[in-house]
Amino acid sequence: MNSGAGPSRGEGGGWTRRRFVGALAGAAAIAAAPACAAPRTDPAAAAPAPKAPLPKTPPAGPSASVSPSAPSSPAPSPGPRPLFLGTYTSGDGGGKGIGVATYDPETGEITGGGVVTGVDNPSFLAVHPDGRALYAVDEQDAGAVTAVRLPGNEVLGSRSTGGSGPCHLSVHPSGRWLLSANYGSGSVAVHPIEASGALGERADLVGHTSPAPGPGQQGPHAHQFVTAPDGGHLLAVDLGTDTVYTYRLDETRGTLTEVSRARTRPGAGPRHLTFHPGGRYAYLANEVDDTVAVCGYDPATGRLSVGEPRSTGTGGGTSYPAQLVVTPNGAYAFLANRGHNSLTRYAIEADGARLRLLDTVPVGGDFPRHVALSADGRLLFAANQRSGTVTVFGVDQESGELRRAGTPFASPLAVCALPL
Repeated sequence: MNSGAGPSRGEGGGWTRRRFVGALAGAAAIAAAPACAAPRTDPAAAAPAPKAPLPKTPPAGPSASVSPSAPSSPAPSPGPRPLFLGTYTSGDGGGKGIGVATYDPETGEITGGGVVTGVDNPSFLAVHPDGRALYAVDEQDAGAVTAVRLPGNEVLGSRSTGGSGPCHLSVHPSGRWLLSANYGSGSVAVHPIEASGALGERADLVGHTSPAPGPGQQGPHAHQFVTAPDGGHLLAVDLGTDTVYTYRLDETRGTLTEVSRARTRPGAGPRHLTFHPGGRYAYLANEVDDTVAVCGYDPATGRLSVGEPRSTGTGGGTSYPAQLVVTPNGAYAFLANRGHNSLTRYAIEADGARLRLLDTVPVGGDFPRHVALSADGRLLFAANQRSGTVTVFGVDQESGELRRAGTPFASPLAVCALPL
């Protein structure tokens, strides 16, 4: 189950082209929200109206203990910064490709800049560590991943993921391998990254054939594939099997070897894992049972230990939590709740070992599918699928308080925001 996905994910891991969940509810908003306009040639016309900078110290909020080893937030870069937006292109009111925009790192204001066409359903995006290339999933039955050269936004080509409905990808810290998760078929894939940033033929594909699917699931559903902070282990989160798989990557051949598994409680539906900067703890968003869990992590073995489920603060019912993001200083975590249309704030305590629920904050849009922090941790971006908007918040570095910044930016079926 993955409520609020793009083209519907069918029974048994199949892939259908039914209407998007909630598309009718958001149709009016989507119709009124144009796609990013083509790049403007008139600089005066393209420039946004001046905005007041975000206050450096919003009203004080709850405090939290911070890991002594946690890095401090870097100073924001001057001038506009790139922002790429993942969308769905199929279905009524869909986008035209990867949205291209810029944002003001002081005010949070977003300005449209264009669209990278030629990519179907680019619902999740990642950038190469050196910034030379952007990668997108092609979330469709014949799943693929696409490379885009930066700057210039030139499409370098696509490669098959060997599965259906890829919904997540990431770049290995070496910059040599692209990792992707096929939701529909429950498998993970590895592609080599060439010197140009383009992708080579798939090096490996591993299916999650066991354990058996959890309650209400008809098959495995790989939802995320990332590298642990130690760099030596890869973790794949599978919603269908209630399991997080740990692999070792052969960095010469690009092949995977499974080394351990961590199980959630049956029916949790784990979706997204986020590490604390200290590297010894991670936070797991469970989509189906509306919980989060603190996980211990052993860098030596890659073994993950899933803790007890914790509240998302959204009350009764299922709110389909999407993911958590953690501030660069390791002091706060924010969870996107799609059904509740909110962001849950947690204080991170005991050097990452404990989440303390603070409150929930309205996200200012409908169905926040994805959230991301700017590199300095001072801005939080929420891609709201049903309202077709991206909302921005200033993040107070001392209190973790969120304050709306800029104005909502229109982007049809916005499902991913990637600020650079």
